[in-house]
Amino acid sequence: MNILASLRYLVSLSEHQHFGRAAQACHITQPALSNALRALESEFGVVIVKRTRQYAGLTAEGERVLVTARRMLREHELLQQDLESEADRPRGTLRIGAVPTAMPIVARFAARLQALYPGIRPVVLSLSSPEIENGLEALSLDLGLGYTDRLGRNPAVQALPQYTEHYFLVRRSPLRPPPGTLGLQRGQAISWLAAAELPLCLLTPDMHNRTIVDSAFALAGAEVKPVIETNSILTLSLSVVAGEVCAVLPGALVGAARGYGELEALPLISPEVQTPIGFMLTQAERPSRALEAALALARQPSWLAHAAQHSGAPAAGA
Repeated sequence: MNILASLRYLVSLSEHQHFGRAAQACHITQPALSNALRALESEFGVVIVKRTRQYAGLTAEGERVLVTARRMLREHELLQQDLESEADRPRGTLRIGAVPTAMPIVARFAARLQALYPGIRPVVLSLSSPEIENGLEALSLDLGLGYTDRLGRNPAVQALPQYTEHYFLVRRSPLRPPPGTLGLQRGQAISWLAAAELPLCLLTPDMHNRTIVDSAFALAGAEVKPVIETNSILTLSLSVVAGEVCAVLPGALVGAARGYGELEALPLISPEVQTPIGFMLTQAERPSRALEAALALARQPSWLAHAAQHSGAPAAGA
């Protein structure tokens, strides 16, 4: 029995909560995954998986094996990266989870990191805030990019500030763009109270960004009932392009939509809402070589300036 492979299958089963999906993620058949887990149970002499007609979770003993499995797989990854890397040429996979509204920034970060260190393979996932927190705790993520104000006083998680999220009302411009105008236009500021009177497309209530937006409207004395709700950033942006609705977007997404000359972005004021965004990681005794390189980049003034430049309203010529 390949015990590392079997432990990897167990972690996959815990993440996917389904035998078939776990097997697919591991590129094996479902019977092969089930047989490997039974061999693991035989090795340790305990029942690990609760078995009914469908996956029903892990036993108490299985949860203990899962914790050790994650640690062993992480140590294996660390050792593999150490053996494959040279002093100034780190190699290995770096798993990054980012909240959807930060995807334009994390895409720039991953591209810059990979250009600096071709041996690093970033894996970037769009995840909710709870999914990022769970991924960091379960060691399935190396880094998370999201709302650091959610962390509270959790001593197990370290935050590395990156930029501040500002908010804009994005709508189709009521005026034809001036001749020679390229890309999205910058409009005059608008209050949250005035924005509440417009037909809005907003993210669904289960997303943390929606909590921030709803709180801002409440501070302005408005209660909003959006005409469209979505958990898709693409739908949020394209609904403005294709329809007659407006959307509240953070600056990073406004920058990503700057190619649409028929749109304009209006800074939202009264109140002025600013939300800190940062990288998050668990307090590990020794980071992987890929993570060390990523943290060094995340602290570079040139990178922080680049992130700030692309996290607000698009500047002319940007």
